[in-house]
Amino acid sequence: MNQILYAGAIGLFLTLIGTPLLIKLLARKGYGQYIRDDGPREHASKRGTPTMGGIAFILATMVAYALTKILTGESPTYPGVLVLFLMAGMGVVGFLDDYIKIVKRRSLGLRAGAKMAGQLIVGIVFAVLAIRFADERGQTPASLKLSFVTDFGWTIGPVLFVVWALFMILAMSNGVNLTDGLDGLATGASVMVFGGYTFIGLWQFQNSCANAMELTDPASCLEVRDPLDLAVVAAALMGACFGFLWWNTSPAKIFMGDTGSLALGGALAGLAICSRTELLLVVLGGLFVLITLSVIIQVGSFKLTGRRVFRMAPLQHHFELKGWSEVLVVVRFWTIQGICVIVGLGLFYTGWAAG
Repeated sequence: MNQILYAGAIGLFLTLIGTPLLIKLLARKGYGQYIRDDGPREHASKRGTPTMGGIAFILATMVAYALTKILTGESPTYPGVLVLFLMAGMGVVGFLDDYIKIVKRRSLGLRAGAKMAGQLIVGIVFAVLAIRFADERGQTPASLKLSFVTDFGWTIGPVLFVVWALFMILAMSNGVNLTDGLDGLATGASVMVFGGYTFIGLWQFQNSCANAMELTDPASCLEVRDPLDLAVVAAALMGACFGFLWWNTSPAKIFMGDTGSLALGGALAGLAICSRTELLLVVLGGLFVLITLSVIIQVGSFKLTGRRVFRMAPLQHHFELKGWSEVLVVVRFWTIQGICVIVGLGLFYTGWAAG
C-alpha cells in the first residue's frame, strides 16, 4: 500500500511543479498548437497554446515509479516496466507527430503511414516481450488467453496474441487521441480509469494465487503476475495526470498533444493486457470507446449515404456545435466516464465473486 501512496503523491507533485516550467520552455521556443480550420470557431483562440504537454506526465510517471522503488526498497517488475515502456514508446511516436506539426506549421504531423508504423513497432515489441519472462510459477506478464475480469477460453497462441495486443494498443491510443479535443477532457477521463486500475491491481494482489495459502478461499484466487506493481504504475499515472489537469483544465495553459494522448492510450492498453482485464477495458474506458464509435459512424454514414449523423465528429464537437459550452461538455462527459468506471469495477467484483 505504501508503494501506491508514494507513486501517486510523487506523480502529482512532479506535474504540479514541473508543468509550469515546461509551459515556459515551450512558450519560449514557440511550440504552440495549430488549430483545425474546420473545427468549432471558439477553438481559434487556443491557437498558439503550448503543446506536447504529455512530456510532463510521462516523465513524472517514470520518475515517480523509480523513486517509489528506491524509497520502499522494492525491485521493479517486468509487467510494470513493460507498461512504462509502452507508454513512453507511444509517447515518442506522438512527440514526433507534434514536433513536425510545429516545425511545418500545420495541423497535421507525421504521415499516416509513418505514424502507424511507429505505433506498430512499439506495440509489437511490447507484445512479444509480454509473453516472455516467466516467473517461478510460470506466469508471464501477459496471458495467451483472452480476458474479461480474468482469463477465459482457449489459448490463442503467440501470433494471434500479438495481433490482439496490437489491436488494443492502436484502438486505445487513437481513442484517447480523438477524445483529446477539449480542455481537460482526456486528462480527467484518464485519471478515473487509472484510479480504477489502481483498485483492480490492489484487489488482485490481495487475492493473488501467489498468496493462495493465506486466502480464506484459495480456489477464488486471481492468476495475475505482479498485480501490486501494476497498481503502482496506475497510481503514478493517476497522480501525474491529476497534477497535469491543474494546468490543462479550461482555459488550458498547455495541451498534452499526441505526445500525451498516444502515451495514455498505450498505458491503458498495457494495464489491461497485463492485469488480464482486456475486454473489461471497453467498459472502464467507455468514454474513449463512445467517442471512437462516433467517428466510425460519421465516416461510415458519409461514405455509404453521403449524409452525416453528427454535426461534427468526434462526438464532443457535435455538442459544441449544438450550443453547449466547452466546460459543460467536459463535465458531462466526465460524468459519463465516471459511470463507466463504476460499472466496470462493479463487473470486476461481480466476476471475481462469481468465480
